[in-house]
Amino acid sequence: MYKIVGIVNYIIVIFLNAFTDLGHKIIIQNTIFKVYDGDMLVVLTAVVNALILLPFILLFSPSGFLADKFPKNKIMEYSSILAVFITLGITYSYYHGLFVLAFSMTFLLALQSAIYGPAKYGYIKELVGEKYISSGNAAIQATTTVAILGGIIFYTLLFEGRYSESLVDESEILKAIAPLGWLLVFSSVIEWFFASRLPNKMKETSPRKFKFARYLRGAYLRKNMKVITRKREIFDAIIALSLFWSISQVVLAIFGEYAKSNLGVTNTIYIQGVMALAGIGIVVGSILASKYSKYYVNLGLVGLGASGITMVVFLVPFVHSMALMALLFMLFGLFSGFIMVPLNARIQLLSSRVHLGIILAGNNFIQNIFMFTFLMLTTVFAYKGMDTEILFYLMGAVGVYLSFITLKHYFVDTFWAKMLILGSLRHKYIYHGLENVPKEGAALLLSNHVSWLDWIILQLPFNRYLNYMMEKDIYNWPVFHAVFKKGEAIPISSKASKDAFNEAHNRLKSGKLVAIFPEGKISKDGKLSKFHRGYEFIRDDYEGYIIPVFIDGVFGSLFSRYKNAKKKYFWQRRIINVYFGTPLMAQTSASQVQEVIQKMKDKYETK
Repeated sequence: MYKIVGIVNYIIVIFLNAFTDLGHKIIIQNTIFKVYDGDMLVVLTAVVNALILLPFILLFSPSGFLADKFPKNKIMEYSSILAVFITLGITYSYYHGLFVLAFSMTFLLALQSAIYGPAKYGYIKELVGEKYISSGNAAIQATTTVAILGGIIFYTLLFEGRYSESLVDESEILKAIAPLGWLLVFSSVIEWFFASRLPNKMKETSPRKFKFARYLRGAYLRKNMKVITRKREIFDAIIALSLFWSISQVVLAIFGEYAKSNLGVTNTIYIQGVMALAGIGIVVGSILASKYSKYYVNLGLVGLGASGITMVVFLVPFVHSMALMALLFMLFGLFSGFIMVPLNARIQLLSSRVHLGIILAGNNFIQNIFMFTFLMLTTVFAYKGMDTEILFYLMGAVGVYLSFITLKHYFVDTFWAKMLILGSLRHKYIYHGLENVPKEGAALLLSNHVSWLDWIILQLPFNRYLNYMMEKDIYNWPVFHAVFKKGEAIPISSKASKDAFNEAHNRLKSGKLVAIFPEGKISKDGKLSKFHRGYEFIRDDYEGYIIPVFIDGVFGSLFSRYKNAKKKYFWQRRIINVYFGTPLMAQTSASQVQEVIQKMKDKYETK
């Protein structure tokens, strides 16, 4: 992916954009933190965050229109120029101690980001294509997070270095830290330089025109909301992201006051540092999400991420050590990466090129309405004197709902994500010949059978469910039964084999993938047993092929029926190779398929 022309410039632009936006926000938040405490601290922190969110709500239709009509690289370039002038205004307000002006400049900087947003994220798909869409989102999410993390640490250290206890109000603090404004200006200029060198990936411009009167009447809003809700999968992903960001915003908004009141921490370096560790977690989570989405967008990670952040939020009030709090925030970030990367990639993947900008702007619109609402409720609760500890429990309750809806949508995907993560701890999976398995349409996969994990190993590289034929007794195993049923497995027994083969035929006729282990049992010696002819009773009038499969490397493991006398060291990962052979005609007999897989075994087996 990093060989693609423009990718490095794009990453630099993303980094500097987030670094600059965050820098000013941190300076304002730290100023508020030094001057205020109690309810007013929570209220003003929430207002700062609200000023950042409002432009994304107000500019939903215009920003989406611009991203769809004009080249996205040009929108980023001109927005970067606008940022230069805004940061000059911010620097002026610092030097003259104009806190209200500096405070309001937060809104202008966010206004620039709102125009920038849909083009910035829509450019990922244009630049890297569908093949690298998960990796592209992971790289951009990691870059943004590193920028946020770097901005928090960099500007907080500089702020504390210039701050003195003798400074009593906002005006004096701003004058003391005023030179930091030039760093914001410098970052904006460098951002513009690299943005001006991004390649134009727009194939054709849109003839549409923006009519301001329709915008004021809300006509664009109604039309664009219909575009967003047209595909249920896109809208579900947006709602899940909106709930996640709402939880995150409230947690970050109240943590400063919680640490000050409940933990007795007053140094902004410690507080911002703990929150910055969530950024490290997001980087790690994004990298892992990219790794686990090597073959497709792994939506199962979303269910794991939602459950994870819920657990973390509930644990925060029970932790009284900043070291443990730092660990919790890092875990919060890791699970956040599991949510953000797959869902953003899914939205971009399912969006048409014509409406990509509108959908991404709508994503920002809905997310920011959620976040704005949650922050306003936080402000009201704080004004009424509600303890921040209770707010953590309320966010945990929202997390429970988020976990429920994500598991509802991605239940089976979550199971496979767990299997992939657990399996990757001890195994390295390498798949060969995946191009032989159709991305659409029917195929019957016939494989050797050497371990209890074979059915998991075969499923991992596919976004489509393999419809396994399995013994009815295994199909009815407690706990796993719900997964087998949801995963569309086909139970078979000696008394009902005809019905099972008829069902397999129906699945193949409808274009699904069916998988069978024709040996009928796990090998005890690693050799191929005689292939049963049962699958030959599946009528071959479907449009598809037989795919021979050979699994190598798992025989002799803990999950096989043969235990090698030569034990592996615990920390050694087992390398498992899976080979998908050239497609065979549906009429191919069991003995012929066995012969093909035997030849694959002789050729590929690791000795």
